[in-house]
Amino acid sequence: MNQGPLNEEELEWLDDTLTQYGNDDSVLDVSELDGMLTAILSAPTMITLADWQAAVWGGEKQLPHWESAQEQQRFYDLCSQHMNDIAERLCHAPDQFEPLFGYREVDGNDYTIVEEWCFGYMRGVALSDWTALPETLRTVLEAIALHGEEANIAKLEQMTEEEYETSQAAIGPAALELHRYWKEQPQSETKTVH
Repeated sequence: MNQGPLNEEELEWLDDTLTQYGNDDSVLDVSELDGMLTAILSAPTMITLADWQAAVWGGEKQLPHWESAQEQQRFYDLCSQHMNDIAERLCHAPDQFEPLFGYREVDGNDYTIVEEWCFGYMRGVALSDWTALPETLRTVLEAIALHGEEANIAKLEQMTEEEYETSQAAIGPAALELHRYWKEQPQSETKTVH
């Protein structure tokens, strides 16, 4: 397996594959996948390969019927390579960590789309037990949940442009702080929350 960050062609292939095999419950795009993998790497417990692979597709009963074994292998190899790159940045080069947000152009203006990444992060949080997160760090997680939970959409719509941009800027540092906290704790046995 290759190491290092995925190139643009590999990211686009992952995105296309997520779209091709996706369903209403699956990861939407590579930005959401990046968020989910970041949360998995930051989790208080080890999440098994089988559990996170099923989570990508919305559960074990929704795993894709791949066109070939090679296509399936390439998908999971690229996911693993991307996950290793995220882990390297989180652990050894936090100054180089950046969430893989989406971008959209509207009327000639580029807009950063953070919601997919945050929804993915919260999907990853749901795979482990984060209840031991101290109250002081719950507000840090809220910086991500603000953009990653449907219950907060009305709150986002009421924000000024400046408040919204400030909330977006807090996401990357929040992910780093949460990762740092959980990695400083003794890792408990592998446990999955369903």
